[in-house]
Amino acid sequence: MAAVDGTGPGTVREDPLTENADAWVGRSLGERTVAWTERDAVLYALAVGAKATELDLVYEDRLRTLPTFGLTLAQWGPDALGEAGAFDTSRGLHGAQRLEVLAPLPPRGELTMSACVEAVWDKGSAAVFEVRVDSECFVAHWSIFAPGAGGFGGERGPGGSRVPMRDATHTLPVETFAEQAALYRLCGDRHAIHIDPDAARAIGGERPILHGLCTMAASLLVLARGIGAHPADLRAASCRFTSPVVPGDVLELTADTSGATAAFEVGMGAAIVLGSGLARFGDG
Repeated sequence: MAAVDGTGPGTVREDPLTENADAWVGRSLGERTVAWTERDAVLYALAVGAKATELDLVYEDRLRTLPTFGLTLAQWGPDALGEAGAFDTSRGLHGAQRLEVLAPLPPRGELTMSACVEAVWDKGSAAVFEVRVDSECFVAHWSIFAPGAGGFGGERGPGGSRVPMRDATHTLPVETFAEQAALYRLCGDRHAIHIDPDAARAIGGERPILHGLCTMAASLLVLARGIGAHPADLRAASCRFTSPVVPGDVLELTADTSGATAAFEVGMGAAIVLGSGLARFGDG
């Protein structure tokens, strides 16, 4: 994938942390046009767990692009906020993600996107930046938890309430694999904590961790298979990232489904790694 046009984040750069976090509300993060090919879409599908037998996910002759691939195309949006100096990027955490699908992503093409800071919430010791990226194919929302950027007297914002799980209709394994983070980082997010043991230890981890968006996409792929939906028919998805995953971990997805709509959680033992999950496929 390659950025081929646009202003990028340079127009909003400030000296790091010289402003209160709420000064970023409503600020544009620029516009960018990103191009991709079938190779990028296939690499992404394999990285999130597509099987070699799922030909319409991994074979360019009949390819359907996974909608969550759009999040890799739009990753520049939240990255631009960090690069502009809104928060300390060495401490920022990806707290939650939402995706609304407006139209299918073609197997190859280019897409113009715009990004902005939609809201900033004051959590006391931290701030939460809500970054929105718009395109003709999807709208994506990142919640970035920024320690040390709170305490500016702003609104606390919505809480992280748990999506109710009335009755589990599906319990499914999500099997990550040892090389998954190394493969997924080739899709765009090359942060060192996903590959370098020293970088992982610097943030308190024993080993490199899996990207949250990879865990999300892998779980949605398993969920779609489990409820008989096609993963490329995803229409909307959201979740909170609550615990790290190490490549090779075997997770358990629990879903409460109604038609093609599901509330879900993903855990490992007693720990929840994806919480408050919601997904809708097709017209469900």
